[in-house]
This record gives sequence, structure tokens and C-alpha cells, in this order.
Amino acid sequence: MTRNTQKWYDKPVTKLILITIALTWIFPVFGFVLSSFRPGESIKRESWWDAIYTGKLWTELTLSNYSEIFFADNLDRSFYNSFAVTIPSTIIPITIAAFAAYAFAFMEFRGKEVLFLFVVASMIIPLQMSLIPLVQLFKSGIEVFGIPIIPALDINGTFVATWFAHSGFGLPLATFLLRDFMMGLPKSVIESAKIDGASNMTTFFRLVLPLSVAGIAAFATFQFLWVYNDFLVANVFLGVYKPENLVVTSHVSQLAVGAYGEAWHLRTSGAIISMIVPLTVFFSLQRFFIRGLIGGAVKG
Repeated sequence: MTRNTQKWYDKPVTKLILITIALTWIFPVFGFVLSSFRPGESIKRESWWDAIYTGKLWTELTLSNYSEIFFADNLDRSFYNSFAVTIPSTIIPITIAAFAAYAFAFMEFRGKEVLFLFVVASMIIPLQMSLIPLVQLFKSGIEVFGIPIIPALDINGTFVATWFAHSGFGLPLATFLLRDFMMGLPKSVIESAKIDGASNMTTFFRLVLPLSVAGIAAFATFQFLWVYNDFLVANVFLGVYKPENLVVTSHVSQLAVGAYGEAWHLRTSGAIISMIVPLTVFFSLQRFFIRGLIGGAVKG
């Protein structure tokens, strides 16, 4: 009698569940894409699935939505603003978190576990609840008994404010992911470097950093997608103060709403145009993203 060694993911029930989940995600995306090619009057008249059923959909498809969004005034500047916000907001937390992750993974110092607990706990701080205190902090600083602890920088409306906000909220997750990834590196390599008299800086730059490229690329992909697609933070720190510094998500949102709120049908085409950059980044770094996420689960 042979024993059934079929894995759980090879069973028909599992495949059926996975296919159902995939279709559940694909169905609205498919309708989203179709709606981006439909005129506003058609969208108001009937839904896209009714248009498919009646056969009207294939006769009303148009590129006018895309042309109106793509050739909108200052859209090219909004793309530039998005890169000006996203690239530093990705590099800054990675740079700081890489050093912190190495310290938590390989260095021994008093209170290390408590400090790492604070890092993990700070991941649960809601971003939305922190925006108003951050706006006040960036404008007025902090004073204790009349003594300025943090000076009044008045940086609201500048890219620097978004760099600080995104870096601050990205640092805990970056430190957590990179620390777990570094702890999965071969311990024999790190111990050999210490026996040979290598300093922490030498070990970090010569060994740990090159071996952690996959983990760094994984977080860089995650952070880039998060910051580039962000609407709330950029709109609070940039759009409210300087409309010329709007990022592409805020700009497309304003174009889609229109002067009187009737141009909402352009949201689909505008969203798809704004998705070109993050999709390109994700598919370019997909293998690093997957390796980085699972790397910390494999201990050396």
C-alpha cells in the first residue's frame, strides 16, 4: 500500500481556492481598465458589464481620456516632483536602517533588546494620527520651558518635509526587515572576519552589505512603491502649501475631479498612467523583492 505524499498546495481544493482568489482580484481590475477607455457619458449610462452584455462596449472604446490626462498642463512637472519625493525617501531610511540592522544583528550592547522592542512597537504608530503633530513640528519646532529642543525649521511645503515624514515612518520596518535578513547570513563568515581582526565598519562594508543586497532591494522596492503611490502625506505637506509641488497622484486626482466635480470618469485613465512607473520598478526588481522577503527565514 503506497502512502499518499501529495502536498497541500497540489490538492484540487487548494488550487480551486487560489483560482477563486485570483479571479476575485482580477475581476475589478479588468473592469477598471475597461472603464479607462470609456467616455464619461457611457459610464454614467450603464456599467461596463452591462455594456459587454449588450455589445455596446466595443463600439464606444476611446483614447480621449488618456489624451486629456496625458497632455494635461504641468503633468510632466508632477512626475518630476514624484521622483524628487520618492528617491530620497527611499535612500534615506535604507541608509540609516542598514547600520541599525547590523548593530541589532551582530553587535552586543546594553539595552539592545529593549531598543529593538521600541523599533518594532513604533511600526504600529498610525501615520494618519501623526500628520498634524508633524505639521506643527516642522513649522514651529519643540520648546521645553522656553528652551528650543528642535528649532522652528518651517519646512512645510518643501520636499524636505516629505523626506522626513516618509523616512521616519519607513525606518522601523526597514530596520526590522534588514535585521532579520542579516541574521540569516552565514554566521561563520562574520565570525571569521572578527577572528581576523576586522572592525565592525570593515565587516559591514566588506561582507554584510554586499551579502544583503537582496534584502535592501526588497525594502527599496516596497518603500518606492509606497511613497510613489502615496497621496495623503504628499498632499498634506506639499499640495496644501505649494500647488506647484504636487506629486502625480495629487495632480491626477485634481484633474479627474474637474472644476465642478463632473470629470470623475478620468480617474481610471489617470490612475493607470500613474501606475506605469511603480509597475516598471516592481517587475524590474521582482526577483530581489522575493529573495529579500524570504531570505530572513533561512538561517545560515
